Amino acid sequence: MRLPGRRDDGQVTIEFLGMTPLIILTLVLMWQCVLLGYTYTLAGNAADEAVRAGTAVPPGQRQGACQQAGLDKLPDAWSGEVECGTEGGYVKATVTLHVPVLFPGSIGFPFDVKGHAGAVEEVKD
Repeated sequence: MRLPGRRDDGQVTIEFLGMTPLIILTLVLMWQCVLLGYTYTLAGNAADEAVRAGTAVPPGQRQGACQQAGLDKLPDAWSGEVECGTEGGYVKATVTLHVPVLFPGSIGFPFDVKGHAGAVEEVKD
């Protein structure tokens, strides 16, 4: 039963408009989490590629081979650095990637994502 003088026409529209900023914020945060997760995946894969290339070359050429292989398969929108080294018969690579904010290739978060990998040294002097 509806009371005279009280109309609730448009109530759903007002509630939806009030929730729209919260819905958009939730979607933006979810998208940023996807970018963060994808950056972790890229960093791990780049480290694997770098260490694989580093094990197949002589020690003097290792840094260059690691650097090239680690950054070779990264999408253009992601940038980072590769460090390679040898420790106790293992070749280790660390790839540091910058996490983009909202759009790949845009400004980055103030923190970076690191991927680590290691493999047994195949080439000896």
